[in-house]
Amino acid sequence: MKTQLAALVALCSLTLLAHVQAAEPPIALAIHGGAGPLPKAQMTPDKRKLYEADLNKALQAGYAVLKSGGRSLDAVEASVKVLEDSPLFNAGKGSVFTYEGAHELDAAIMDGKTLAAGSVAGVRHIKNPVSLARAVMEKSPHVMLAGAGAEEFALQQGFSLVSQDYFYTQEKWDLLQEVKAEARKTSHKGTVGAVALDKAGNLAAATSTGGMTNKRWNRVGDSPIIGAGTYANNQAVAVSATGHGEFFIRSVVGHDIFALMAYGKQSLQQAANEVVMNKLVKIGGEGGVVSVDKDGNIATPFNSEGMYHGWVDKAGKVQVKIYQGE
Repeated sequence: MKTQLAALVALCSLTLLAHVQAAEPPIALAIHGGAGPLPKAQMTPDKRKLYEADLNKALQAGYAVLKSGGRSLDAVEASVKVLEDSPLFNAGKGSVFTYEGAHELDAAIMDGKTLAAGSVAGVRHIKNPVSLARAVMEKSPHVMLAGAGAEEFALQQGFSLVSQDYFYTQEKWDLLQEVKAEARKTSHKGTVGAVALDKAGNLAAATSTGGMTNKRWNRVGDSPIIGAGTYANNQAVAVSATGHGEFFIRSVVGHDIFALMAYGKQSLQQAANEVVMNKLVKIGGEGGVVSVDKDGNIATPFNSEGMYHGWVDKAGKVQVKIYQGE
């Protein structure tokens, strides 16, 4: 009897070991298409379908990379490029207009494993700024390049420049006229971004934006600033932010969430909520973040009426949402 019992225990142990060994390491992806979407009252079912379709397309692009064992860096770049190529969002193709009627784009990417990062600011002729930011990270000794210098570097790296006409959309042009007619200084709605955890346990974050409608003087927001709008560190979390950049810069949003987790021992949800729903609100900062921690947990808090966002969690469940309470 004892021999049979011992054999049964050994068999159960082997079965459990095999199950553990066979278990896939967690992967997760979260994206955003910007805080401050169309007011809910103005969002028709047809418009919503368009936004949801491109958000789902971006999720599929990034998740396919992760599912095949690819790097989190490749996943966030793939997701962001889909959103940059969509005219619906304020990045790449759909970027808003400056006061002068031009387009100035910013982007950043960060590797949570090595803390390597790259960003570009104020570029005017780059179709996918997130890819140029990655080139800055991998093929230059620098972290941030701006304006004409960034585009000179782009040409050296084999990037093709596009004309400003490429970024024109009637909707964004009309928005500029509306802001000017109402004598508003700027409108800060919109950015795109992605965060991911891959099978190797590495985190990455990427963010891209056309900035503020009616912005002047080569203004730069939080998106290309490492630690503010974009941050990833394998010790804890990857974060991509969207909202009123001036407040996100002052609050160093991405790194603050990381610090609350790494040093304050808070959970991802606690840290993200503290920064977005408490600290930012107190100083008047509107917006939100998407974030994923080293265990594949996801948090997407936002203090605006809405935020285009979605995720594929570590169980493989896909969600796309826009407004509070959904």
